[in-house]
Amino acid sequence: MKLISLVAVAAISTISFGATLLEEAKNAGLKPIPQNKTELKKLIDDPKNPMTDVKIELGKKLYFDPRLSKSSLISCNTCHNLATGGVDGVSAAIGHKWAANPHHLNSPTVYNSVLNAVQFWDGRSPHLEDQAQGPMQAEPEMAAPKDLVVSRITSIPAYVEEFKKAYGKDVKIDFEKIATTIGVYERTLITPSRFDDYMNGKDGALTKVEKEGLKTFIDKGCATCHDGIAIGGTMQPFQIANKYKFASTGDFKGDANGMVKAPTLRNIEETAPYFHNGQFWSLQDAIKEMGSVQLGIVISDKEAASIETFLKSLTGTKPQVIYPMLPASTSTTPKPDAL
Repeated sequence: MKLISLVAVAAISTISFGATLLEEAKNAGLKPIPQNKTELKKLIDDPKNPMTDVKIELGKKLYFDPRLSKSSLISCNTCHNLATGGVDGVSAAIGHKWAANPHHLNSPTVYNSVLNAVQFWDGRSPHLEDQAQGPMQAEPEMAAPKDLVVSRITSIPAYVEEFKKAYGKDVKIDFEKIATTIGVYERTLITPSRFDDYMNGKDGALTKVEKEGLKTFIDKGCATCHDGIAIGGTMQPFQIANKYKFASTGDFKGDANGMVKAPTLRNIEETAPYFHNGQFWSLQDAIKEMGSVQLGIVISDKEAASIETFLKSLTGTKPQVIYPMLPASTSTTPKPDAL
């Protein structure tokens, strides 16, 4: 009888701990990706340009097409590689003529980027369709003027037909429409994780040590900036308590108010190096640096390891990506200019 009572008390304690931690996570502003497909579609879709299978497939082709760059060598996937966590894995993005980003900026992941409140490190772009216009035109990136991008696409009859199927026979294929279509595809790159299962009520989705890491993450104040469904993605003040160790690498200072977009922590174990200028390769070291810079606290090795264990539960299931076969260029397609 006594043994049964002890087992019952232990079970109640476990349930109580799980429920309490879940409540703490919700109170800290952490939110899951919806399990319901209808709710998810409401979250990621743009009612002004609703997603369709045809638009998504066309956007996917454009995302992988290097002809959108001046050299015809660089695609969106070059810096946001879907096979490697949606990033390029180097400290500063490499673009046209092998030029490194002049501000020493690191490529953020494209996975779950639709969940961000803003795009780019300085938050200058409100959504993916607008963001997609920047890299194509930027000289250190794809270096392609608007008219070149449009000429390349409209010189390929198969692309013209696909745009008509996606938007109607009277569609105007301009630069903005091309970027918008890329954005439609990027909206689909959502990666639900075990953390989402836990937040959606499946207590066993996280292990005991992962729950301990979540508790540490909340108690230390990490969720102050890394919250919401994206677990980041909003503009936040930077270097609140101390100066960032590698502040002198690159000239990036944030937006006009010194605010910087807090990166999503989803799939964080796959997106090294860390920080806007890609100076930390160890996730635990990055966690400790954030404790100093943002919170003014010392995060011990044990605490950093605990938080890292939790963060790895944010590694999600990627949508299946089958590399698209792209339509052939024609004799009127503007030639590559890589020199």
